Amino acid sequence: MKKFLFFVAFAAVFAVGGAAAQYSSQNEAKYIATLKAVVNYKIDDQENIRDIEALRQNRQFNQKLQRMLNKLSNERTKDSKNRQVLRILEKAGEDIYKLLD
Repeated sequence: MKKFLFFVAFAAVFAVGGAAAQYSSQNEAKYIATLKAVVNYKIDDQENIRDIEALRQNRQFNQKLQRMLNKLSNERTKDSKNRQVLRILEKAGEDIYKLLD
């Protein structure tokens, strides 16, 4: 009986840890999605649209941007630069989410 209770207690702790990790992961995804939606919305802002279009036509900027993006990876094993970028994006998304909520 003690082994059974220990197993049940262990399973409950593991389930709570899994639920917390899933909740955290969902929040991170929520913040990234919020950031993407707001960025897409603001790109079409009348104050920004001319400058954004000029950048889209700027070959030098696009080449540099592509070189920067090539340093990133969407693989599961991310290096420190990828983790830093993701933390920055999540933080910005969280800040915007809380501001607009």
